[in-house]
Amino acid sequence: MSIEFLIDGKAVTAEPGQTVMDAAKAHGIHIPGLCGEPRISKTTSCFVCVVRDKKTGKFLPSCSARPAPGQEIEVNHPDVLAMRRTALNLLLSEHNGDCEAPCTLACPAHAAVEEYVRAAAHGDFAKALGIIKERIPLPMTIGRVCPRFCEKQCRRNVDGEPVAINEFKRLSADMCYDSYMEELPPASGKRAAIVGGGPAGLSAAYYLRRLGIESTIFEMMPKAGGMTRYGIPEYRMPKALLDRELAHWDKIGVKFEYNRKLGETLTLDELRRAFDAVIVAVGCWQASGMRCEGEELAVSGIGFLRNVIENDCRADNPGRVLVVGGGNTAMDCVRTSVRLGASEVTCIYRRSEAEMPAEKLEIREAREEGVKFQFLTAPVKLERRDGQLVLTCQKMVLGEPDASGRRKPVPEPGSDFEIAADTVIAAIGQKTIPPSDIPVTRHGTVAVGTDGVTVAGNIYAAGDCVSGAATVVEAVASGRRAALAAARDLLGQPMPEEVPVNVTRGKWQDLSRDELVVLRSDLSEAPRQKLSYLPLAERKTTFKEVCATMTPEQIAAEGRRCIECSCSDKHDCKLRKFAAEAGCKVDAYPGVKQPPVYDVRHPEIIQDRGKCIKCGVCVKICKEVVNRSLLSLQKRGFKSCVSTAFGTAFPDSCRECGECINACPTGALDWRKKR
Repeated sequence: MSIEFLIDGKAVTAEPGQTVMDAAKAHGIHIPGLCGEPRISKTTSCFVCVVRDKKTGKFLPSCSARPAPGQEIEVNHPDVLAMRRTALNLLLSEHNGDCEAPCTLACPAHAAVEEYVRAAAHGDFAKALGIIKERIPLPMTIGRVCPRFCEKQCRRNVDGEPVAINEFKRLSADMCYDSYMEELPPASGKRAAIVGGGPAGLSAAYYLRRLGIESTIFEMMPKAGGMTRYGIPEYRMPKALLDRELAHWDKIGVKFEYNRKLGETLTLDELRRAFDAVIVAVGCWQASGMRCEGEELAVSGIGFLRNVIENDCRADNPGRVLVVGGGNTAMDCVRTSVRLGASEVTCIYRRSEAEMPAEKLEIREAREEGVKFQFLTAPVKLERRDGQLVLTCQKMVLGEPDASGRRKPVPEPGSDFEIAADTVIAAIGQKTIPPSDIPVTRHGTVAVGTDGVTVAGNIYAAGDCVSGAATVVEAVASGRRAALAAARDLLGQPMPEEVPVNVTRGKWQDLSRDELVVLRSDLSEAPRQKLSYLPLAERKTTFKEVCATMTPEQIAAEGRRCIECSCSDKHDCKLRKFAAEAGCKVDAYPGVKQPPVYDVRHPEIIQDRGKCIKCGVCVKICKEVVNRSLLSLQKRGFKSCVSTAFGTAFPDSCRECGECINACPTGALDWRKKR
């Protein structure tokens, strides 16, 4: 006879012998659980499936508790959810495994790096491009100008150079971009206005269209691209390639209105009345000064670059050039000056080379092209004297760290000296000019809410006008977040977690080589593939692209260097899924985690004890389903672990079974080759 009872006030029935979890599942009620497996006897080890008997107040494991007639079970009461979160946080406190590889975590857009590297390495560049475009809508551009946050955290740094991750984006896009077309949903009837056609605005428009929201980009310049067009030199980002990339926005139906500047030919009220949402992505177009007497005699870095770009790489020879600044814009200015025929180019920076924010690759290439560097030097006064510019400088020494974490430069008394030049370029920094009717922070950037993009009502902001001058990849990540926030408010779609629960074993600096090579049995020991550069003499006299895209053969070789160090079970891991649902934090209960102990003696199976939550499912599956007893829980207390008898290797016959692997909720047991 069926048993009638209540789950969260809903009348349900259970057949004799069914558990509360069985009955809930039969009625479409979700109760999470890690140790439940219908083919084995109950373990009740994880307590994640906890529910509460309303009448008695007792908490029960629903995977084993049998319902009673008239019983009232609470599944989603706040107290039950809190107990469930506690159980999951306790499991996470011991669990030691990376959901995502550090390259993905380091990428501001959180692109699935390992996945697109693997696809491209196997020659499937179309698949790789599809994976990239999920998070990076400008792969041709970012594949050329990204500062490679991902490569700086690549675990191959532990024994050499990182995988050339950027080149996978670049080649995949170069080969497949023109034929690529994503599936687009029908238009929802909602429309958005985007102010600014730079990386953030383009990204917002792209993801809005993928969510069914039509958009129009209002751009103050004659063409779209923002600083990728008007601030990055041709030798780094050919504008013909940028045009080819931006043609995709026309293909997916994004509209553009050029020469429309907010505050001049466009108002925020006008856009709010005509559109359902407005995203402000105006960028950083105002240069910062040198903060010294006579700074008005200097040319701004972004103004200098823009002038050269708008004149198709033609400009007067700047003669002797001094560039003040240490960022990537400064490197663009010195290298552009070399190509314009400057007789001498010197970069002046107030800190040491170690503190220089420019990419090391840019500094190295500038040196190769003949640029001189003068570190620990700050400008004091700029004046025109006898037909030339004279910059008075002073020597600096490094003091205590400032707010940026870098050691603050302090003037050295009596160290003033002069440098003569024909052109002085101030590449100190950039800032935004926010719309007058939008709230701003004390730093002059647009003020946004806790989601990082919402200004007020149906107005959002993205990119450099929120963060200050940043990178292209950071801008596209911000644009995507703004699109998701607009879709949340217009379509009722919840914003997804950017990076679900992750347990980081440590940066590459904290790991030994032996801990890494076991993750991939066919890891290549070859050195990093080298880029093919233009001959130096040609580089210094032309604005042609500095280096060629890697070949498919190079990419295949480079892909074999990737350790593939994310969790092999990250897409199916129940612990990750339920912990994310419960809002768990990996550091809720700090303590010493289980050390990663890899057993890779079997040619196809890996056991990673750091990920094991000791649920016992694998032990019972092997004994009760496979009818073997290869595994058992051994030792006691914190050192308890699952192992074979006498610690022997898994027998070769296990390759034909895999039942324990299929049942493992965390990937502590898995196939060595990622599938």
